[in-house]
Amino acid sequence: MSMHINCKGVLLSLENPVVMSILNNTADSFYKGHLKESLQTINHLAGNMIKDGAKIIDVGGQSTKPGSTRLSAMEETDRIIPVIESIKVEFPDLILSVDTYHHRVAEYAIHAGASIINDISGGNMDESMIETSAKLNVPYVCMHMQGVPETMQQNPTYKNLIKEILDFFVLKIMKCNDAGIKDIIIDPGFGFGKTIQQNLQLLKNLEIFSALDKPILAGLSRKSTIFKTLGITANDSLNGTTVLNTIALNNGARILRVHDVKEAVEAVKLYNAYQNATSN
Repeated sequence: MSMHINCKGVLLSLENPVVMSILNNTADSFYKGHLKESLQTINHLAGNMIKDGAKIIDVGGQSTKPGSTRLSAMEETDRIIPVIESIKVEFPDLILSVDTYHHRVAEYAIHAGASIINDISGGNMDESMIETSAKLNVPYVCMHMQGVPETMQQNPTYKNLIKEILDFFVLKIMKCNDAGIKDIIIDPGFGFGKTIQQNLQLLKNLEIFSALDKPILAGLSRKSTIFKTLGITANDSLNGTTVLNTIALNNGARILRVHDVKEAVEAVKLYNAYQNATSN
C-alpha cells in the first residue's frame, strides 16, 4: 500500500495516521460552531483546526444524516464554494476535501481549491462521479452505504456484513482503477445503512479491509453507535468517540474523520508512541 496520496501536487504522507476535520456548512449540523457563519468566522474555525493538528479539512454543504433532505447540486455549490475559496486564500497550503456525491459540485470545488473528493455513495448516487474524479486527478474517498440517506437506517440488513462490504470495495476499486483514479481511499461507512451492532462488528473486523491495499478512513465521530450505546447525547460523545477512534487506529485506520481535532490528534500521538514502544 502506498503511504502517500497526491493532492494536486502536494504529497500527504499516511505513514502515520492523520486527522481529517469536519467543517459542515449545513443548517442542521448538531455540532456547535459548524452552523452557517460568516466567512471570517469560518476561517477562524479552520485556523483552529489547523492549530490543533488537522492535516485535511473536509468541507460539506449537504446533510447526510438519516432522513435528511437532499439539496440540488446548485444549492450545495452555493453553500460550499465561497467557504473553500475563502479558506484556501487564508491557508494556501492546507489540503481541503469536498464532501459531496454530486460530480458537478466536485468539479467546482476542486477548481476552487479542494484537492480530495469524499463521496459517501461510492459513485452510486451520481454515475459520473468516478469518471470525474479520474479526470480531475485527485484522491477519491469511496464510502460504502446501503441505500440512500433518506432511508438508509430503515432496517438495514445483510446476509454477511463483512463479505458484502468487501465485495463492494473490490468492484469499486476495479471501477476506479479502470477510470484512472490513482489514489483511492476506502471508508466502510459507519452509520450509513448499518445498525449499532453492525457498526461494532465492522469496527471489530476493520483490519480485514487492509487486504484491499488501500488507506482506510474511519468516520465514527459522535455517531449514534456511541451515544445510543452509552445512553447520552451526541454533544456528550467526545470520550466515546476517542475510544472508538483508538480501536479504529489499532485496526488499521490511516485517516480519522472527526469533529474534535485536538483529541483525535492526541489519540494518534499516543497510538504512534504505543506502536513504537520497545522493550528494554
